[in-house]
Amino acid sequence: MPTQNCDPMPARPLRTKIQGVLWDMDGTLLDTEPYWMAAEARLVAEFGGEWSHAQALALVGNALPDAAAALQRAGVALQEREIIDRLTAEVLAGVRRHVDWRPGALELLEALHAASIPCGLVTMSEEPLAALVLEQLPKKYFAFRVTGDMVARGKPHPDPYLLGLDKLGALVPDLEPARVIGIEDSAPGIASAAASGITALLVEHIAPVPDSDSWHRVESLAGLEIDALDALASTGVSA
Repeated sequence: MPTQNCDPMPARPLRTKIQGVLWDMDGTLLDTEPYWMAAEARLVAEFGGEWSHAQALALVGNALPDAAAALQRAGVALQEREIIDRLTAEVLAGVRRHVDWRPGALELLEALHAASIPCGLVTMSEEPLAALVLEQLPKKYFAFRVTGDMVARGKPHPDPYLLGLDKLGALVPDLEPARVIGIEDSAPGIASAAASGITALLVEHIAPVPDSDSWHRVESLAGLEIDALDALASTGVSA
């Protein structure tokens, strides 16, 4: 497992408007969605049911209690906590075997690190999976994390990002939500980010997400530079 580098952060550029970046994890930072989908299908099959690709896509980005409820409706005769634990255990095993970072994610994290722009993780996965993923990174890119077990209401509600803003505000004086970028890949996630008042950026991955005046869209993080993020924070979006 790579050792995280804790070198001092270089001086922050004076011209950037960005005060911080909040990252989704599953599907945005790394591609865990195939692990989640396979775990869901196996669990439903264990109880004699069928789980379609469309049903799996509908759960992308949702809070784990919502996913558990959907699996119960599909015939999984387990309690919510048991379902979450079973799914998470399979995904943990998958991440231990192999990590597929999303294109451009590590490069953008490194650029933000070099510019001393703080990053936080805002994920609906719970603490064990978030901790494992962050251990795989070559450096300590994230100043803090918000996990699904830290909020009463998950995505698409704004609560996870509002908590992320609270944590970021402890690091950044005079924090302005519009000067914070939130990067997401799913419909629930981008709705959560936008509802919190930050500048929401969609990098659609496995599940289609409609366009909206409430967020920006890029095709990929590959080649995305801080200047482009800065322009988004300057432009804002319509409410």
